[in-house]
Amino acid sequence: MTQIVVIGSGNLAWALTRALTDAGNPPVQIYSRNTAEGISIAKIAGCRFASEPGKLAKAELYIIAVSDRAIPTLSASLDFGDAVVAHTAGSWPIASLSDKVKHKAVFYPLQTFTKGRELDFPSIPVFIEASDDIALTAMKLLGEILGVEARQLDSRNRSMLHAAAVFASNFTNYMYTVGEQLATEAGVGFEVLKPLITETAAKAVDAPSPRQTQTGPAIRNDFQTRSAHCDLLTEKPDLKNIYINLSKSIWETSKKI
Repeated sequence: MTQIVVIGSGNLAWALTRALTDAGNPPVQIYSRNTAEGISIAKIAGCRFASEPGKLAKAELYIIAVSDRAIPTLSASLDFGDAVVAHTAGSWPIASLSDKVKHKAVFYPLQTFTKGRELDFPSIPVFIEASDDIALTAMKLLGEILGVEARQLDSRNRSMLHAAAVFASNFTNYMYTVGEQLATEAGVGFEVLKPLITETAAKAVDAPSPRQTQTGPAIRNDFQTRSAHCDLLTEKPDLKNIYINLSKSIWETSKKI
């Protein structure tokens, strides 16, 4: 499989294009409505760029790496012929691809991507789904090209895994943002929290389960400290509610260990 078209111009489209190019199998085309970003990504692979449906290149595999909600409309608007078409969304089912697509697939890399930030693609867990043997073979071959172990997972369980990723990554990063806000108000800034963040993440990764590394006033049921923190957050009711609910959940979870 050598003829691959990447559809999209966001973070994942950038990462996939770079990974495919580094693996010696660059896309033959980048297709995107965003001309500036699409051309920039096409330069990575030294391939063509298109933004009009009539100029979509013929390929064996089309990888749709666009915003999740655009998948149904986009996949219905293009002529893919008999090629395999794969979307890359964690929580959208394989059925979100248009019925016009003959061979449907999903290729979901479980990672956060940012343009310009290099990642070791072979270290990324990848989960695949396919509507038939042709699509499944294509997903396995794509995994081989990128040097990853592609594991099969159905739409429901992939969505559950995506929810797990939201908790582990997106929500955690928001907690960093809250920490930065409060540390700045304390007059010291975010820098002082970075060693703590690094060690907390390292312990969670090294342990058999992050449950075993939980610390803090919630797991100790330290009511006095929790009450003092809530008093400080009186004028920030949203953060106070988050603090109370998370503390309760941590305490209830700790009792089950």
